[in-house]
Amino acid sequence: MLDTLFNVSLTNTELSFTGAVITILISFVLGGIISFTYMKTNPQGYSQNFTLTMVLLPSIVAIIILLIGSNVARAFSLAGAFSIIRFRSAPGDPKDISYVLFTMAAGLACGVGSFGYAVLFTIILCLLMVVLNRFNFGARKTLQKTLKVTIPENLGYEEAFAEVFKKHNVGYELKKIRTTELGSLYELVYAITIDHLANQKEFLDDIRVRNGNLDISLTMSPAAHEYA
Repeated sequence: MLDTLFNVSLTNTELSFTGAVITILISFVLGGIISFTYMKTNPQGYSQNFTLTMVLLPSIVAIIILLIGSNVARAFSLAGAFSIIRFRSAPGDPKDISYVLFTMAAGLACGVGSFGYAVLFTIILCLLMVVLNRFNFGARKTLQKTLKVTIPENLGYEEAFAEVFKKHNVGYELKKIRTTELGSLYELVYAITIDHLANQKEFLDDIRVRNGNLDISLTMSPAAHEYA
């Protein structure tokens, strides 16, 4: 029974209306499952355009495979037609790219008639994504941040906050020093590594005590230009 299900394929290269409808419907359903899984594993936010694209992409890939069939000339014709299309978008998240490849694979499997395998690997990979997200797999236990602290000129900046960093078990590296207010103040820029469970308010309060309640800035997602 199972062997029969997974060995079904479109051995006939001629495109039929019934086969095309079944292929499009199955690929559309699989795209919806993949898109729904993506939404559930990205509670912090996602783009509606991207989720809609994942629903349609398997059907589009499946249609292309159906049109090509085993006709080599037709394959080169479609390749030439699609080569004039240019996609311009911001660099995507690696997870988003994997989902795009996921949906394309589902569409490809449907296009060649391997419906059983398409359904099987879609269900398995979606469950795997949910499980990995549930257990927060790969999450970092420490966070990298940029700390900017203003200190008076009479406070030695070399080891000004070493005691505070040690108290809160914060790794640090002094990246930049510059003077402000006509040389009466110093601005120190640290690259710090702090535990994700650490009390950041207490850490900043201890910094404020040492720098006389002057300006403090803690950047959550530091970029390279922060140290330039």
